[in-house]
Amino acid sequence: MASRDTKNPFVDWFRSSTPYINAFRGRTFVITFGGEVIADKGFANLVQDLVLLNSLGIKLVLVHGSRPQIEARLKKQGSKMEYVNGLRVTDGKALECVKEAAGAVRVEIEALMSMGLPNTPMAGSRIRIASGNFVTARPLGIHDGVDYQHTGEVRRIDTVAIEKHLKENSMVLLSPIGYSPTGEVFNLYAEDVATSAAVQLAADKIIHLVEAKGIFDARKKLIRQLNIDEAEKLFSSRRKLPENISRHLLSAIHACRHGVRRAHIIDRHVDGAILQELFTRDGIGTLITDEHYDDIRKADIEDVGGILELISPLEQEGTLVRRSREMLEMEIERFTVAERDGMIVGCAALYPFHDEKIGEIACLAIHPDYRSEGKGSQLLQQLVKTGKDAGLEKLFVLTTRTSHWFQENGFKKADIKVLPVKRRLLYNYQRNSKVFIKKL
Repeated sequence: MASRDTKNPFVDWFRSSTPYINAFRGRTFVITFGGEVIADKGFANLVQDLVLLNSLGIKLVLVHGSRPQIEARLKKQGSKMEYVNGLRVTDGKALECVKEAAGAVRVEIEALMSMGLPNTPMAGSRIRIASGNFVTARPLGIHDGVDYQHTGEVRRIDTVAIEKHLKENSMVLLSPIGYSPTGEVFNLYAEDVATSAAVQLAADKIIHLVEAKGIFDARKKLIRQLNIDEAEKLFSSRRKLPENISRHLLSAIHACRHGVRRAHIIDRHVDGAILQELFTRDGIGTLITDEHYDDIRKADIEDVGGILELISPLEQEGTLVRRSREMLEMEIERFTVAERDGMIVGCAALYPFHDEKIGEIACLAIHPDYRSEGKGSQLLQQLVKTGKDAGLEKLFVLTTRTSHWFQENGFKKADIKVLPVKRRLLYNYQRNSKVFIKKL
């Protein structure tokens, strides 16, 4: 059947999301959000996104906050929450407000999850959401002479009960309230509940929907990913982070240090933020992980397809010399690749001429979406190291369109006579490539 070649962004996105859909099915995600989210008119959209995740087979544990709801009740009473050393002091009156607010928020979430009207995104959905006394807590106690009264900390998560509900395809909803074996009720931080749940459930992800726009570097550019050491360094630096970000970043670090594979911090104000973060290659938030998200490594035979897909557009426009799949398979050990989350986003090859102690850099290509992130320089640095380790003293490159970039990276223009004899005999005078050389 003939097909009309038309670009459709939705189709492209849906196809590119397939690996994530397959990877996430059956996985456990802990998602936490503040009471501000529930009060927002866009909360219904988030609920729809959560229902979608559930329908894709993702096991969801939701942890809600209720700070603005608590403060509204305290204000109505003419009271306010007391803070000492950055920690809440929950007296009897405040605890009553905490219980009222948490109960009201829980009911509102359950009501939205139950909606299934025709002609709405929730039509036909049969979502079950379980809540209960899943969190055992203990009092925070007395610190530096201050009695924090009904403020508590998580002692244990009832993982057996939660996992039973998750196996039945129910979502689990946790409130920032914990209970003691003696029947006491404690006011908890939602971030602490989420962190404990993620760790004790051995969740694959913990996802924080935050009030701030995200984590930015000194140039006010969104930080896309951090390893745990980088995240800890940022947290302990002199740079002042917003309190909301600071608590979530600490939660992410703790979770990743204790077995959670990945933590995400996302601006909750972006409609569909959680879908964009989970089902696109780069997401829209900050990823914290101890895994290799970005990797520069030697290529293997399984990378041939990804390399071909990367270099084909450059071959068609004449920037690169054409290479067949057979040639790539034969020469794959010469290639180094830049990989992001399983996708080949850059490649380059090094062909050594050991007698002359010189090597050729060839087929250097970077995916258009990553050309501003320094991937080319990282690949070049790796090839320089490889060349040095192999005893080479110089590297050269033949290029028609990227001479300035190579000059910026330490290469100098040279005559064709500097090429090894074997390579000089293969020089294509029709391409008229310029020669650049770099001493190692």
